[in-house]
Amino acid sequence: MTERDIRLPQQGRLAGIDYGTVRIGVAITDPQQRLASPFESYVRRSREADASFFCRLAEQEQVVGFVVGLPVHTSGQESQKSKEARKFGQWLHEVTGRPVVFFDERYTTVRADELMTAGALKGKGRKRRRDMVAAQVLLSEFLESDRRCEPPAPLED
Repeated sequence: MTERDIRLPQQGRLAGIDYGTVRIGVAITDPQQRLASPFESYVRRSREADASFFCRLAEQEQVVGFVVGLPVHTSGQESQKSKEARKFGQWLHEVTGRPVVFFDERYTTVRADELMTAGALKGKGRKRRRDMVAAQVLLSEFLESDRRCEPPAPLED
């Protein structure tokens, strides 16, 4: 099975992940997967503490799958951070048992900053929220994309 074959359930809460080596932004959908909301900016601690956080998140929030942001260059080529995000996604799948898909996160932080500027959020509040708002942008774009849809049924003659 290839990465492209992995499908997330069409019902149930999804978690969007804005991967970072220091902080990880988390956003969550509603159970019908219509809306994405900022959830938390998690500060990484250790593998054990991180595993505990994500397992608890998956259980308490009834997460059925994860969408991990894949940082790619503007050309579409993967970066070193892409490799790190893929490794993190594999680890996340292993520790939570939930399916993980990757989604292009280009410009999500820029859009998060624009949203926070429009909302007149400044200073420390802005810095604390940037990662989770970027995760919300990522997850919203994923929900609107064709990546989440099942392949169309073949046409009948």
